[in-house]
Amino acid sequence: MLKDSLIYVAGHRGLTGSAIVENLRTKGYKNLILRSHAELDLTKQEAVEEFFKKERPEFVFLAAAKVGGIVANNRYRADFIYENLMIQNNVIHQSFLNGVKKLLFLGTTCIYPKNSPQPIKEEYLLTDELEYTNEPYAVAKIAGLKMCEAYNLQYNTNFISVMPTGIYGHNDNFNLENCHVLPALIRKTHLAKLLKEKKYAMLLQDIGVKNMSEAWEFLRRFGIDEGGITLWGSGVSRREFLHSADMADACVFVMENVNFKDLCGEGKDIKNTHINIGYAEDLSIKELALLIFKILDFDGELRFDTSKPDGTFRKLPDCSRLNALGWRRKIELVEGIKIVYEWYKKSVAKRN
Repeated sequence: MLKDSLIYVAGHRGLTGSAIVENLRTKGYKNLILRSHAELDLTKQEAVEEFFKKERPEFVFLAAAKVGGIVANNRYRADFIYENLMIQNNVIHQSFLNGVKKLLFLGTTCIYPKNSPQPIKEEYLLTDELEYTNEPYAVAKIAGLKMCEAYNLQYNTNFISVMPTGIYGHNDNFNLENCHVLPALIRKTHLAKLLKEKKYAMLLQDIGVKNMSEAWEFLRRFGIDEGGITLWGSGVSRREFLHSADMADACVFVMENVNFKDLCGEGKDIKNTHINIGYAEDLSIKELALLIFKILDFDGELRFDTSKPDGTFRKLPDCSRLNALGWRRKIELVEGIKIVYEWYKKSVAKRN
């Protein structure tokens, strides 16, 4: 990419897309094409076709997606598979039709089998069954990376897929109905701490209600009280977490330095050309929760509802392919959580 190349970042307001935009701007890329969902609904084929014909982007970062945690994935199964398939199909196909030079498709490590060997190599894709709670989302993302491979092989496009580990950072979703585990833990712990310290005005502002009666209803629904917090599952599942700034840096690095032909290998069948993004270190959900308790200086009780699912026990990506290309992360987990917590508190304060 040149500094004046036309670059479309799909999903630029989300956690991953906003981080990619920030990274590109920091590196001097000037001509970014950005559209909100209100301006361009990527599930609408005609709208996407018209957009590509008019704007003619040279490079595309496909970060737009419907995402959520275990509760949302399990509850809105049809929405997750339909919306993600429509977004991917429209953007990838129009990128081909309009001569996009390179596209980067962002997936997730949820694509791998539930009981995959650890750490997970790219070649383990489709070797066993998926974890049930996020199967529709995973199937959609698998279809996206296979679509990129298929277009590359049939039409000689240069579409690359990356599969990031668990991402957290600025602009994350902290809605306890559908957010991922790390922002959920930060917010739950923060609310429990406010409650314990009797900082009721701040508590009401965070929740967005007018009185403590409404606040108590919200807190009970999500297992929060002055004594501690309750989480789904047993807490033994293990996850890796990468700050969105590092994820964005890896994505831009791949876009600048890697082409599809570099990932094909020497075998007869060209497949599993995607790249895992992470750093090969994980911790249990219980360990993460206790770490957040420590960072937020909260000494409450950590409880688990074992009647609820844990999700995949472990999904630690093998990142040797990415490491061999020369990329390394910069932000350690403790530092990253502190940064995100400060950002979250400021974002709440701005509501007034």
